[in-house]
Amino acid sequence: MIKNAFAYVTRKSLKSLIILLVILAMSALSLISLSIKDATNRASEDTFGNITNSFSMEINRQVNPGTPRGGGNVKGQDIKKISESQDIDHFVKRINSVADLVGHDIIETEETIANQSPEREKNFKRTVMLTGVNDSSKETKFVSGVYKLVEGTHLEDQDKNKILMHRDLAEKNNLKVGDKIKIKSNLFDADNEKGADETVEVEIKGLFDGHNNGGVSAAQELYENTLITDIDTAAKVYGNTEDTAVYQDATFFVKGNKNLDQVIKEFGKLDINWKEYNLIKSSSNYPALQQSISGIYSIANKLFAGSLIFAGVIVSLLLFLWMNARKKEIAVLLSLGISKARIFGQFVIELLFISIPAFIGAYFSADYTGKILGNNILNKVTGDIAKQIARQSSSSQLGGGAEVDGFNKTLTSLDVNIMPKSMIYVVLFMSLVLIISLIISSSSILKKNPKELLIDTK
Repeated sequence: MIKNAFAYVTRKSLKSLIILLVILAMSALSLISLSIKDATNRASEDTFGNITNSFSMEINRQVNPGTPRGGGNVKGQDIKKISESQDIDHFVKRINSVADLVGHDIIETEETIANQSPEREKNFKRTVMLTGVNDSSKETKFVSGVYKLVEGTHLEDQDKNKILMHRDLAEKNNLKVGDKIKIKSNLFDADNEKGADETVEVEIKGLFDGHNNGGVSAAQELYENTLITDIDTAAKVYGNTEDTAVYQDATFFVKGNKNLDQVIKEFGKLDINWKEYNLIKSSSNYPALQQSISGIYSIANKLFAGSLIFAGVIVSLLLFLWMNARKKEIAVLLSLGISKARIFGQFVIELLFISIPAFIGAYFSADYTGKILGNNILNKVTGDIAKQIARQSSSSQLGGGAEVDGFNKTLTSLDVNIMPKSMIYVVLFMSLVLIISLIISSSSILKKNPKELLIDTK
């Protein structure tokens, strides 16, 4: 039976080659689609790995307008009530404030200079944005990849009078890790409601990098003009302490054995004015990223299902034509007393001889084209999202700072590799499709007796 199957496949080389190419092409597409999904999973885990079991406490802007400049005004005492819960493993809180560099210059561009009025130039000539945080490694802009630490170490909870500075700002002012600079309260900042006039000497603990995705209208929107500071420093320039400061937001990391949704629900019972706040899953702070992931999943799923269906339809049609041309051969085999099961077994072996090289070819073909197709799909999905973001930004007049860029972050690359488990899945699914196609195409012929088959061939 094996000898006969091999002889038929090699004798009908053109028909065998056509079926082989169909199986190869559809198997390669199926393999690529699974590999793209696997690459998307890894990219998603790399991005969301630190925030999958966390939630953010933010102001409810429908009833709480925030600070005079529109920042968050989360109370420190409310953050403390949640942080003291046994369900919380650790937390990160942020203060957004403004200060002036003393004796150093900020980064300017032609665009920011052109948009600057004489009054603004006078009042904010050396002004930088401060993001005070008790753990910079989990600050949202670092988590999203908008900022990347390139030298030194992250800020930790016990740090005081320490900062992370943008690499370009440090180069402009001939500064390096370990150097000390002074920052001073800005009296013209709307959020400096106490009129604080504090000067703080800080040490550069690390340098970070990252650049704006779009144009900006003010120098303070440039990544380069942001300092990441410890909590005490960011609070002090407004005349506050860690306890009296108002916070932009806070992120709480739930212990691994706790259900995030249930924990959030329980915190709703705390003695906090919940009209002023929202508790939001941290992953929800990256809608564009989630949209890009789901968009790639959708295309990959359609590609996988389409390749299986297309393979089933085309192979069934080819096998039906193949079987139709073999009626006389099947009639002779039946007349010689060979069972229908044995004849069907020969068909299976024939298909096996064709499928094995097709699957091997699919592996190498998918390995070669997977990265190209994967990044083409990524570019298509992120391109559509970028257009949508551009339309929304123009209608809402959103700024161009790092917060907005983090909010609008999408996947930027996919590392598509052919995994052994993907190959196993493809072989199993495609084999099932081929067996079903073979049953469909041969069942009507194998039901007939030799006489009926010989009559059909006339």
